Amino acid sequence: MKVVVIGGTGLIGSKLVGKLREHGHEAVAAAPSTGVDTLTGEGLAEVLQGASVVVDVSNSPSFEDDAVMEFFRTSTANLLKAEAGAGVTHHVALSVVGTQRLQGSGYFRAKQAQEELIRDSGIPSTIVHATQFFEFAKGLADGVTEGGIVRLPVARIQPMYSGDVAAAVGRAAVGTPVDGVVETAGPEAFPLDAFIRQALAATNDPRTVVADPDATYWGAELDENTLLPGPGAHIAETRFADWLARQR
Repeated sequence: MKVVVIGGTGLIGSKLVGKLREHGHEAVAAAPSTGVDTLTGEGLAEVLQGASVVVDVSNSPSFEDDAVMEFFRTSTANLLKAEAGAGVTHHVALSVVGTQRLQGSGYFRAKQAQEELIRDSGIPSTIVHATQFFEFAKGLADGVTEGGIVRLPVARIQPMYSGDVAAAVGRAAVGTPVDGVVETAGPEAFPLDAFIRQALAATNDPRTVVADPDATYWGAELDENTLLPGPGAHIAETRFADWLARQR
C-alpha cells in the first residue's frame, strides 16, 4: 500500500519510512524539505494521490504555547481536509502517553487539540501514544537547567528507543484502524530524575540532577504515575542500558 509519512525526514519518520519499505510498502517521506508543507497546504494534494494511509509524526518547530497550538491545529486541519479529498482510509498520528493528564502544559493542550480534530474528522484513525524517547533525555534536562542544576518532578517514566516507537507506529499504519488510542512504552520504569541522571552521566555531563516536588514537566504538574502507560500498552524490547552502551 502507499503510506505517506508526514514528518518523514525526522527522527521517527525516517526510521518509519525505512521499516515500511523493508516490508514492501510504498512509503513516501513528506516534509517541507520534500515540497510538502502542512501549515500552508503546499504539496498535500499531490503527495496524497493514491495513498491509503497517512501517518503524521510531525512536530512543532516551537514549543511556545500559542505557536505550538497554531501548528497542530492548522497542520492537522489542512492534512485531514486533503485526506478526505484524496480518499485516504486510515489516519495514524503519533502522540504522547499521558497527554490527557498533562493539560497544564501548552504543548500537551495542543496535542489534545490535534487528537480531537482527528477523532472528529470522520476518517478512520489510530492514535499511538508513546512514552518519552531515550534520545530526548538531554533536551528535557536542558529545558529545566538553572545554574548547573537539573530540577525534575517526583515521578516515574517508562522511556523507549525511537526505533521501537517507529515500529509501533508502523504496526498501526498497516493494521486496522482502532478509532482510538493504543499505547507503547519501554520495558523499564525509572524515577524521572534517575533516568536523566543516567543519560547525562553516560556523556560525562557534570550537571547535578535533583528531584524537586515543586518542579513541573513542560509546565504541567505530575504525580508519580502521570507519565506511565496503562496495563494494555505494548511493551518494547530495547532496554535503556543497552541503548546507552551502543552510543559509546
